[in-house]
Amino acid sequence: MRERLIGIDAGGTMTKVVLLDAFGNELACERRPNIMLMPREGWTERDPDAMWAAACDALQSLMMKTGVDPADIVAVTPSGYGGGVYFVDADGRAVRNGLVSTDTRTLPLIARWTRTGLANAISKHIQQQIWPGQTLPILAWFQENEPDLLGRTAHVLSCKDFLRMRLCGDVSTDPTDAGCSGFLNVTRGVISEEAFAAAGLSAWLNRLPPIGSSAEIVGGVSDAVAAATGLRAGTPVVRGVYDVVGCSLASGALRPSQLAVVAGTFAIHSTINAKPSIDPLPTIQTPYPVGDQLLATTATPTSASNLEWLCKTVLAAEAQQALEAGRSIYDVCNDLVEGTIGRPNSILFFPFLFDGPRGAPAGFLGLKAGAGLEDIVRAVYEGVVFAHRYDMTYLLTGPDAASPDVIRLAGGPSRSDVWSQMFADGLGLPVEIANGSEFGAKGGAIVGAVAAGIYRDVPEAISKMVSVTKRFEPDPVRQAALTRKYRSFLAAIDVVADLYAADQDNDAGQALAS
Repeated sequence: MRERLIGIDAGGTMTKVVLLDAFGNELACERRPNIMLMPREGWTERDPDAMWAAACDALQSLMMKTGVDPADIVAVTPSGYGGGVYFVDADGRAVRNGLVSTDTRTLPLIARWTRTGLANAISKHIQQQIWPGQTLPILAWFQENEPDLLGRTAHVLSCKDFLRMRLCGDVSTDPTDAGCSGFLNVTRGVISEEAFAAAGLSAWLNRLPPIGSSAEIVGGVSDAVAAATGLRAGTPVVRGVYDVVGCSLASGALRPSQLAVVAGTFAIHSTINAKPSIDPLPTIQTPYPVGDQLLATTATPTSASNLEWLCKTVLAAEAQQALEAGRSIYDVCNDLVEGTIGRPNSILFFPFLFDGPRGAPAGFLGLKAGAGLEDIVRAVYEGVVFAHRYDMTYLLTGPDAASPDVIRLAGGPSRSDVWSQMFADGLGLPVEIANGSEFGAKGGAIVGAVAAGIYRDVPEAISKMVSVTKRFEPDPVRQAALTRKYRSFLAAIDVVADLYAADQDNDAGQALAS
């Protein structure tokens, strides 16, 4: 079987291009950084043309390094972060920078919607929460602050849909991105015109792309793209899914008994449900391309990105030493933490560098002179696990909640045995790791394999392309210790949040007085 699949995943920091065979084996991967533009505090933007150029460069490098026959590639499928937005004109040109899902410029607008009850009304129409990086409130922000944008825009696209348009000229979206964007009434599976009317955004409805199946060939690679990448002109391009759904598929999540967890920039937890979850109301709720099921997701920026910050700042010297020794700083961190597991650690770390419950700030609590670097790194690992437990508890509590008995883990911590075991101990469920490393791209390739006719449906594709390579069972002793520490973590959040809020109020009052 010579069929080859390419998955493209444009995430928050990197665009990854992955070559896979029909059995889900990753044969090669090229990564290119995406430059984050921050014109104002809380604004996170991206140059769409630069992202596209990075994807083309990665594709060209992949084709050259592997020497793969372009004729063997049966599908190219994009994936990308959900939420955010790309505005393009009728010729497919970007009319301004795109927004990344971490953008928070809409926070005052959402606060106003919350005070007036509009947020609750819109949530009922789309069966999910209103959150800052969601496309729907972003459109409302632009309508208020850049009203001329409507006239310059022909199409409102998600990240993956922008990439696919550049690959083959197709302008459309799939149900997963439509759901994540806040456009979809997931109960009826159609665009919620009621939500747009309530938000005063009806004028944008004809800028939305049509919705089609995730696993559908929608065009072929253009001549210009073929020349720029080494792909064959006419290579089938598949509509695809957004990255959280892709990661769930690549993790092998098929049933309500499985909790799909991604630990990356965001702490992401997803359950598979037969009907919409209203209590608890998830951050994101979207159709799932397995039967008629839905994916209910919580997503907060409280995960492994906190360790990345630590490595780039506090551990910068150690990172350089590791690089010179041919190692990764993350391997060094794993070794440090593994050496501390047998002894107590009372340090609490709050992984809220980007956001926290009730506005709680990031920081350490309980540091003493006897603490070593290894104790600090372990506290970061544990703090990330606690943030995941906080969100998981919300998602699994309520009459509509699922009751999973196993976690399928993806993201950076899944590549660390010590951290994966900590997830099992801290969350109290077995943790399973599937084969592969770039799950967003692989999830795209899974639906690409279905579209190309290799497999009849997504479940069959998963059965052939996904296998569990590691399993971590909760250790009762460590589970009990982490549960005790988690209770302290919860109590401390409330205290710290109140103190920080009072301090912020004092600063604001002094600023007004001056």
